[in-house]
Amino acid sequence: METGAREAAQVGPVLDGFLLRGRATPTPRQLEEVGVRADSLREVTAVEFLRVMAEESYDVLVLSLVGGGVQAMLHGLKRVWEDRTSRPVVVTGYVGVVYEKLADGLLLRHGADLVLANSRQDADRFRAVYEGVGADASSVTEVALPFLGGAPYEGEHDPYTVVFAAQPSVPESRKDRTYLLNRLVQHARRHPEREVLLKLRSKPGEHTTHIEELPYQKLVQRLDPPENFRLVYGNMGDVLDRTDLLVTVSSTAALESLHRRIPTVVLTDLGIRESLGNHHFIGSGCLASWDQLDAGHRPVPDEEWVSRQGVVADGSYDSAFDAAREHIAKLLGRPGGLPPLTPYYTPVTAPGYLPGILARHHLGPDGTPLPGAPAADKEPGPVRQIVRRAARGAYRHGVQRVAPVIRRMGEL
Repeated sequence: METGAREAAQVGPVLDGFLLRGRATPTPRQLEEVGVRADSLREVTAVEFLRVMAEESYDVLVLSLVGGGVQAMLHGLKRVWEDRTSRPVVVTGYVGVVYEKLADGLLLRHGADLVLANSRQDADRFRAVYEGVGADASSVTEVALPFLGGAPYEGEHDPYTVVFAAQPSVPESRKDRTYLLNRLVQHARRHPEREVLLKLRSKPGEHTTHIEELPYQKLVQRLDPPENFRLVYGNMGDVLDRTDLLVTVSSTAALESLHRRIPTVVLTDLGIRESLGNHHFIGSGCLASWDQLDAGHRPVPDEEWVSRQGVVADGSYDSAFDAAREHIAKLLGRPGGLPPLTPYYTPVTAPGYLPGILARHHLGPDGTPLPGAPAADKEPGPVRQIVRRAARGAYRHGVQRVAPVIRRMGEL
């Protein structure tokens, strides 16, 4: 998703939203859950988005995409703005814990005016990567995790509520996901006086950035959970309002929970491994197993570790974004406007990598649209919209239903 901010006469900032068409285009429910209301919102192809950026004037453009999408848009924007005397400030970054593809993801984001780092630790790591390859690191700007908030935890609720924050791709295997689900159900049976909630990121048929082939909704159908076990959706902050113990493998929900000083556990049952992401929490004091939890153990977070992770439980959250605001204001006030975008990856530095990334978004090596690139000059008609929704549904069904069956057949 891309968002552009512009000034409108006498009404203050105006927020326009653009949804990049693809398998992970959010549904209306997911957009509603975000809680941010755009003044306008439309679904676009990459080529159509670049056309709008060539014609419209914005002050700030936020690229909220996966790394490859950011890189493609940076090259496309560089091309469409090459004859303009002014352009928006381009902002990107990560949302949540950065525990994998650090170098790859960062270099794909290089070229934006601001690359937001959610913590002191991330800012140090980001600058080290850029400087290590000889790229400009001045874009790295330390902020805090952008989704923190809510009232601090003040004591146990009635009923005492345990929440397991699930992730779409961690762990991956049916065996491991079934194990975690069984342990959660067993905990509910062991403590009938408690409410045990399985917090899910998306409903069936929806996708997040990561593809979920084995949704917990499907796995739980084979079990017979007790009445005090429930599946819940919606905003994580609303769920945390009634949480007494947050349990996860490596979800960023753990950081939301720590921000509010809710007892938080990062599971070690499946090991502490890079593929799970829970290695990120080494030193946090939050690592524990279900056996330890069932025995009454409650981890105590390490305050220094927490403070380095962009978790501002000390009440300084309101000022955590001042540096970013100041950086943007300075760039907007730069005499003569901003220089052209200069991503680290070019046809010279990455001739075997960059063209493929751009081609996925129907852009050539110089950022121009390829012949036959899809674009929409007007809102598609109702028939086309129905066909598109059906195609997405078929894709998601294939990912979640057909692909696992084919994989199992291949293992016979």
